[in-house]
Parts: sequence; structure tokens; C-alpha cells
Amino acid sequence: MNFFDSLSSIKLGDVSLSSVFSALIVYVLCYIAIKILCKAFEKILDSSRHIDASLKSFFRSAIKAVLWTIAVIIIAGTLGIPVTSLVAVLSVAGVALSLALQGLLSNLFSGITLLTTHPFKVGDYVEISGQSGTVKSIGLFYTGLATVDNRMIYAPNGSVTSGQIVNYSAEDLRRVIISVTASYDSATEDVRAACLDAIGMIDKALSDPPPFAAISSYGSSSIEYTVRTWCKTEDYWDVYFALNENLRTCFEKHGVEMCYDHLNVHLVSDK
Repeated sequence: MNFFDSLSSIKLGDVSLSSVFSALIVYVLCYIAIKILCKAFEKILDSSRHIDASLKSFFRSAIKAVLWTIAVIIIAGTLGIPVTSLVAVLSVAGVALSLALQGLLSNLFSGITLLTTHPFKVGDYVEISGQSGTVKSIGLFYTGLATVDNRMIYAPNGSVTSGQIVNYSAEDLRRVIISVTASYDSATEDVRAACLDAIGMIDKALSDPPPFAAISSYGSSSIEYTVRTWCKTEDYWDVYFALNENLRTCFEKHGVEMCYDHLNVHLVSDK
């Protein structure tokens, strides 16, 4: 008892040596507790297959920062430092920091939203805010897109979540739709046969669901036909370009005139 009394009598300003000794013990206990809690939380994260690796890393750092903040407040209370004042200072600093980093925090929470809701994944072909490309990376602050001409676009996650996202790779199948025009003099059945023949020449075009070709509108100088066929998502562009090329060949084969906008002028003689 005399030992602790003597420790209490030794002071460094307003802090006694006994309170420093107690704070060291509290620090050791907090260190052990944080280690145990972090390991437990890490096991929970590792067992979840729906959380992205970068998001797991962020959660680990965030939990560790929160636990150490609590530990600092507890240790400060043990040393006799007014905890209320310390919490007030930390709160003011937190508000000031959040205002200064408002845009960055918006991208951060948007990144967490993307990594938890999974509107797209790495490798998907998407359209975001008018930009199309293959997703190369999904970070906490930016999403990376590789365009078809090999440009890298890094879109802030805030703009990604606030806009419309079109994911062309979400489904296994995609439908190729092409519009083509033919002359009024060409029979509808001949045009339809030419369109279906053009689809049949493509190995990657699927027969189920069946292909489709029909009149979609009547123009001033031609009839417009809509041609549709299904394919696997990864084969979309191959089928699209092959169908465009085959249509011209098959129109010639079936004697169908592929028409364009023109004006017929008829001269009537005055009798």
C-alpha cells in the first residue's frame, strides 16, 4: 500500500506516476483485446465469399482505426485527461476532415456500394455515364474501364453510382438486331428468306430462340425490315458484323434489291 501511495505522490505535472502505471496496464489489455477482436473479425470476413478483397482490406483498416480510437480515449481517461474534452476535439476534427474530403468520401462510400451490390464485375462490358468499355478494376475510389480502342477510363465511383449503368455481360445470351431496307418491288417472302439465309450462314447464331425477320415500317422509297437473332454474349460482335456482311450477299443471291433513299420523277407529256 505504501508503494502505491508513494507512486501517487510522484507527479509529472497533473499526471501521477501511478496513473501512468495504470495506463500502461490498460494499454496492454487494450492491445490484447484489439488483437483478439481483429482476428475474430478477419475470420468473419474470410468466411464471406460475397465481399470483395479490396473491401475486406478497407474493413480491416477501418475496424482497427475505430478500436484504437476507443483505446486512446480509455487510456486518456486512466491518465486523468478530461475525456469529454478529448471527444469534443476529435468530433470537431472529424467534422472538419469530412468537409474537406467530401468528394473523396462520396467516392469511397460509392465504392463500398459497388463492391457490396455487384451491379457489374471485372471483365464485364458496361456503359457508364455515356462511356462504354470492359471493366478492368473496381476500387474504393475509382472504376477502371478499357475501351475498344484500348484507352483506360477511370470514373469516380460517385458518378458511377449516381448515373445509369448498362451491363451488357450480365446475361448469357444477347439478341442481335439489324434494320435493312428493300425495294417495294421485292416480294416480302423473298426478303424474309434472304434474311433468314444470312443468319443461317453464321455458326455462332443460335437456332433457339428462333431467328426473326419481318417488316417494321414503310418508308418513302423503301420498306424497312427488322432482322433479329440470338447468340452468346461473348459472340455478339462476331455475329453482328457477320450478319451485316451476309445480308448483302444473300440479297443478291435471292434477287432482292437493297434499297436506299431516292426520288422517282415521272415526266408526263402534255397531250
